[in-house]
Amino acid sequence: MADDPISALREVSEVVATARVGTADREQLLYALAALRILRDEISAWEPELITAARAGGTSWAALAPALGVASRQAAERRYLRLKPSTTGETTGEARVDAQRGRRAGDRAVAAWARKNSASLRKLAGQVSAANGLDGEGQESADRVGDALGSDDAAALLSPLAATQEHLSGSLAEQVGTIAERADQLRRDAIRNRRR
Repeated sequence: MADDPISALREVSEVVATARVGTADREQLLYALAALRILRDEISAWEPELITAARAGGTSWAALAPALGVASRQAAERRYLRLKPSTTGETTGEARVDAQRGRRAGDRAVAAWARKNSASLRKLAGQVSAANGLDGEGQESADRVGDALGSDDAAALLSPLAATQEHLSGSLAEQVGTIAERADQLRRDAIRNRRR
């Protein structure tokens, strides 16, 4: 097979042309089919990379839909999720779509809970960011909680708070652990409810 995809595609196209007039031999056909399989694998890897780059550059799903040959932003995102290699172990495209939508449902549930409990979370975050006697790593973690206190969205406190638990002790560590457990439970419940 040719060294680059363009040359390989040209060679496959030539074999298709000879096959159409009935002059392709068995070896040419087998070569073209093998080359086509390699090209298909290459192209299927390119599409999610290009979509990722377009999204990173600010292109909306609605703008991507026509380029992908689908009718809606939902269909464009679904196509991307089906093509994108899994980072969490899902083996099929539909499983990747389901897993991503489950994660989003969980994130929405946790964010809604955090906003509803903003005052309690902010109070705890204030206590954590002011904790004394932390080692260097613990202080850095507590400082990140303090930085997150500046966010308008209380959900921004959850991840930095959870990261401090290993550096805290006593009641403060228990409270942070309870918050982390609650967020995990909300995520699991949202995923389970979505599957029903």
